[in-house]
Amino acid sequence: MSYKLVNSSSSATNEYYELVLDSTPFYGEMGGQVGDCGVLCNENETIDVIDTKRENNQSVHIVKQLPKDPAAEFMACVDTDKRDASAANHTATHLLDYALKQVLGDHVEQKGSFVSPDTLRFDFSHFEKVTDEQLREVERMVNDMIRQDIHIDEHRDVPFDEAKKLGAIALFGEKYGDKVRVVRFGPSCEFCGGIHASSTGRIGFFKILSESSVAAGIRRIEATTGKDCEERLYQMEDILKNIKSFFNNAKDLQGVIQKYIDEHDTMKKEIEGFQAQAVERAAQRLVEKAREVNGVKVIAALTPMAPAAAKDLAFKIRASVEGSLLCVIGSHDNQKPQLTIMMSDDLVSDHGLNAGQMVREAAKLIQGGGGGQPHFAQAGGKNADGLSAAIDKVLELANL
Repeated sequence: MSYKLVNSSSSATNEYYELVLDSTPFYGEMGGQVGDCGVLCNENETIDVIDTKRENNQSVHIVKQLPKDPAAEFMACVDTDKRDASAANHTATHLLDYALKQVLGDHVEQKGSFVSPDTLRFDFSHFEKVTDEQLREVERMVNDMIRQDIHIDEHRDVPFDEAKKLGAIALFGEKYGDKVRVVRFGPSCEFCGGIHASSTGRIGFFKILSESSVAAGIRRIEATTGKDCEERLYQMEDILKNIKSFFNNAKDLQGVIQKYIDEHDTMKKEIEGFQAQAVERAAQRLVEKAREVNGVKVIAALTPMAPAAAKDLAFKIRASVEGSLLCVIGSHDNQKPQLTIMMSDDLVSDHGLNAGQMVREAAKLIQGGGGGQPHFAQAGGKNADGLSAAIDKVLELANL
């Protein structure tokens, strides 16, 4: 076997070479299907082929080292496990294409694909999200064709017009020669130059992992087949066992989880009720303890409280106080400080105060920032120890 160095490329850490052989069993990456990997070997050395590309109608082998003896003969050995996995995924895309047309309609058209030993990605035209029910129907149809173990019906070097008569589907925008290859698996019939499973049964099993949008009118399905499906099934089984262990291995797991959800919702409502009452009582106490400065009731407080509760407290105080009001609340929740300012409208209109500007300035003392409306503003920060100083800063800026 002879070969020649076509090109070399290098990066900061690696150098690669491209080799072309007289003849090769290696499939070069083409049509969305990745190229083969494997080895070139003889009794003196073994060269790893890490990838195979397709250029100028030739398979270009990507290697990290050159043969020591360019005149020696080599045996080209493809990694058949990876090739078989790629072939199974490729065949699955044909079955998926057919099933999508049956479930969604004839408007479905392939817009791209990527196939590797462990990846199956298929892009297609469709105007809306595919529903869970539709995806399940597609899965069932594909797996039914897999169980039928339909053998490949391959037609090589078929005149293009004759291939169309066979029912082969041509991709829009693709250029085809006078003669083409047609691959049929039962009702699925397409133009294709890639590597396929010898029969659909070799796929093993097909499972859709996700469905998403990649562009306007273009959807993407990612799926898996064969051994990877098996591994994912074991993972799901282990996860389910772990979840059941949290609930004393209950037989009716769904019922038990629903019970916990219902109890959680009930407890959440009760806690929210207790919190509302606590905020109401806190508002009353603070209003009673308010001091009056130049005709303005000033309320300043430092308390452990969630941001939402602090906001609720400020509005309850405003609703309870008649006349001029300046309320400053420094709160902290899980070591996260929060500064809240509430004031009456007359302090804004008559005194020119602005809660948003004041809170931004005071928030520097808690290593944070915020903003809001002229009469109400909040700020968060990182330094809870600076809350007292921040409250004093607000009172200083008010200049009452």
